[in-house]
Amino acid sequence: MNINHRQYPSQLNKPVVVICLDGSQKEYLDIASDAGLTPNLDQIIKNGEFIIAHSAIPSFTNPNNISIVTGQPSAIHGICGNFFYTPSTGKEVMMNDPQYLRAPTIFEKFYQEGFKVAVITAKDKLRTLLGNGLKFDDNRAICFSSEKSNQATINQNGIDNVNDWLGMPVPDVYSQGLSEFVMAAGVKILKEFKPDIMYLSTTDFIQHKYEPGHEIANKFYQMFDNYIGQLNKNEISLVITADHGMKAKTNDMGEPNAIFLEDYLQEKFPEDNFKVILPITDPYVVHHGSLGSFAMVYVENQSIISNVIDEIKKIPEIEEVLNKQDACKTYHLPEDRSGDIICMSSESFTIGSSLDKHDLSSLKEPLRSHGGLHEREVPFIINSQKSNLSEQGQLYNYDAFYYAIHTANL
Repeated sequence: MNINHRQYPSQLNKPVVVICLDGSQKEYLDIASDAGLTPNLDQIIKNGEFIIAHSAIPSFTNPNNISIVTGQPSAIHGICGNFFYTPSTGKEVMMNDPQYLRAPTIFEKFYQEGFKVAVITAKDKLRTLLGNGLKFDDNRAICFSSEKSNQATINQNGIDNVNDWLGMPVPDVYSQGLSEFVMAAGVKILKEFKPDIMYLSTTDFIQHKYEPGHEIANKFYQMFDNYIGQLNKNEISLVITADHGMKAKTNDMGEPNAIFLEDYLQEKFPEDNFKVILPITDPYVVHHGSLGSFAMVYVENQSIISNVIDEIKKIPEIEEVLNKQDACKTYHLPEDRSGDIICMSSESFTIGSSLDKHDLSSLKEPLRSHGGLHEREVPFIINSQKSNLSEQGQLYNYDAFYYAIHTANL
């Protein structure tokens, strides 16, 4: 079976489970393991492999989840942020509608071949993208979110009465419970629905708020480990990866480190117009205030782009500044959905647009965020040594299904 130019087998000898553990960098897992909180993960790593992979750039939720489930970067599937801007229309829109997808998901292709598919995501913003191409009238597909689990129906999601079935209420969107719901549902669906392919995608609320080793972060990974143990009791091919890492973005006073790039450019080029787009933007801004490590700059006067690039390069906290063509070639982005200039900040800084466009009043803890090169390293754990991952060169999180599916048949 050819999926997006990659050859996949037409049969599976065991169920395939891929988990996107949102916002998880290696340090979270290492510290929880050292504290004795992840015995199940430790055993999986002992019997399998644990390497560091790269995420797609920008290292945000939507583009990376879609990269994982298509097996390709944004240049192929078209989703290059949570949010994007179209200069021709002047509209800024969320990229959570399947109309923006340019490639089929692995789920769609395997479903068409007669396999059973289950997809559970924490936030509903991903559900329609992940479930694109699935039909729910033949008991071969389930796709729902924790956030709107009480609204799931047989016709739209392949399952109903989710909360009664699982024995858990709808969790608060800003809680550990949103991810725990995904994991608990995954365990139960694997047992009862018996999917051939299952994808579980958590949320990074905990990682945005708490650094590796924090008591609450450790409890999160202890919870996750418990469910991993339940899943891995079954004969499955399992891969655990992440959409991005997470880094502290504050000064010594605990205040957000941010360069408000639109304000900066208007000061340097007062006669020109700029729009700074932050692809981290989504409806859930309480934990990041739309401040991330990646930004796109649209320049009205195209003749000054090189001058603008030179000016941005003078900002020490912005480490990567590229024109559209170079950025898209280097980071595999779609040119028609990218800004004239692509910027990524240093490890401890974020990029904002204008100060008056960011409401930071809801940030209760020091800012932790992602989006750039410093958050692209992610764990890649597989419960088998048969794939020989360490010999494959640089792996990406979007290699997850490829190796999980092939390992299922070894």
